[in-house]
Amino acid sequence: MAKLDVIKAPIADELVIFEKNFREAMKSNVPLLDRVMYYIVQRKGKQVRPMFVLLSARLHGEIAESTYTAASLIELLHTATLVHDDVVDDALERRGFFSVNALWKNKIAVLVGDYLLAKGLLLSLDRKEHRMLQITSNAVKEMSEGELLQMEKARKLDIREEVYFDIIRKKTASLIAAACSAGTASVSSDETLIERMRHFGELIGIAFQIKDDLLDYGEADIGKPTGIDIKERKMTLPLIYALSQTTGQRRRAIMHTVKNNNNDPAKIREVIAFVQQSGGIQYATEQMHHYQQQAFDLLATMPQGETADALRQLVEFTTQRKK
Repeated sequence: MAKLDVIKAPIADELVIFEKNFREAMKSNVPLLDRVMYYIVQRKGKQVRPMFVLLSARLHGEIAESTYTAASLIELLHTATLVHDDVVDDALERRGFFSVNALWKNKIAVLVGDYLLAKGLLLSLDRKEHRMLQITSNAVKEMSEGELLQMEKARKLDIREEVYFDIIRKKTASLIAAACSAGTASVSSDETLIERMRHFGELIGIAFQIKDDLLDYGEADIGKPTGIDIKERKMTLPLIYALSQTTGQRRRAIMHTVKNNNNDPAKIREVIAFVQQSGGIQYATEQMHHYQQQAFDLLATMPQGETADALRQLVEFTTQRKK
């Protein structure tokens, strides 16, 4: 698996410009807000989504000012959703650091998320990037729908495989799809091409989320499983498949554990062992590779070269990561 530094090489200079633009977009005249923004910027993640924006643009044209706007929009949206997610999940950590809500409480965290969304709206309007606004606004809608659908289903634990894919297509894949389509839209007005790149991003996003699900069950080379999804009563693909392979009392017992004993470490280990023995890990891994291969097949129809190679390596990075 290629390291991120290697993947970034074709757009290294452009990422520096993006980071400068993004820091500017985050600034506020309110001291409290500016402190929170500084804290967020200092703890930036891997910047996978801005990389998808820049590489998608480079694949189909020359990176322009519009591309940097698209990258900032996607990262503002992504950051806003992370801040809001930590409030919803009552999470006190993010990437090994305290979350915004852990340091400044929920009220401030919600308002910070709202501020970031508003900054994105204004950024696109100020620069008259209405197509970008349409792409990112649609992603916000899809992500909200996906989260709410997952919450609704978590109450009854009645998620079938097609519902699961609907949830992750909206909740996770929609933002990577938006990154790829926005990057393309920044250099091309060809709507067919923009849609093909949106689909490319969606396929990557689905594979990305399945990988997340697998990490919770602890693949052989990952280390011990966490069982966090079970504790949160999230019906992910390994468990959905495992349950589909069993009936009667065994199925009812596992469902009862997920619903009522999801804070008991011994019971969680039982569910994890059941999923592993029922082929849930293997099935989910096969599905992840299926969606990854579909993304590769689509990328093979695009212009080939250094940029396409970097995109291919970035897709591999998202599905081979250890955390």
